[in-house]
Formats: sequence, structure tokens, C-alpha cells
Amino acid sequence: MSILIIINDPSYGTEKAYNTFRLANQLLRKSPEIEVNVFLLADAVICGIANQKTPDGYYNIARMIRMFLSKKGRLKAYGTCIEARGITEEHMQKGVQRSTMEELAQWTIEADKIITF
Repeated sequence: MSILIIINDPSYGTEKAYNTFRLANQLLRKSPEIEVNVFLLADAVICGIANQKTPDGYYNIARMIRMFLSKKGRLKAYGTCIEARGITEEHMQKGVQRSTMEELAQWTIEADKIITF
């Protein structure tokens, strides 16, 4: 089974990114044989920035992403949105792949289930 999760909101300010990676990590924990793909669009590309610092006791999206990637989750960020926000490849966390609308379309075609946040 293949699950695609598409997120549009930034790392912080809403809990959509937090809930995305909570769900994605739980899916991989419960069923490691499934494929879970997360695609970052719009302000969600900010989730892929490395070295995020949050107050003690507050969730950290970069840490959640590292956990997701360590469980064989796949994470791509839309290149046009990365550029529009002035983010460079050097800013991105290791394992976050720059991507295209064509790749999102392919993931969508291949997905058994699609979830958006």
C-alpha cells in the first residue's frame, strides 16, 4: 500500500505540519511495510529547513522529519516553492528532496490513499 500526504502549511503557526508527521510516523511504526510519501507545497517547504530551534517542551518539525526519514519515509519539497521563499539547497535538511509537479503527479497516480493537510 502507498499513502501520499500533501501538506501546504508552514512548520509552525498551525498544527498541520505537526499532525502530518505524527500520522506519517505512526503509520510507519504500525505498518513498516507500507510506503508513506510526504510532499511539501507552498509554505510547507519551510518544514524541510535544517537546524530548527524550538523552545523546550515544544515540538520540533525537523526532529520529526528525521524520525520519518529514518523509518524509510520519503519526503519531497516543491522546487518552485523553495525558490519563491528564498530557500537554498544548503538550508534544507538531509533527506529532503527537491521535486517537481511532475513527480507529485506521479506519486498521486501511484497512491492508494491521499491525505491533505
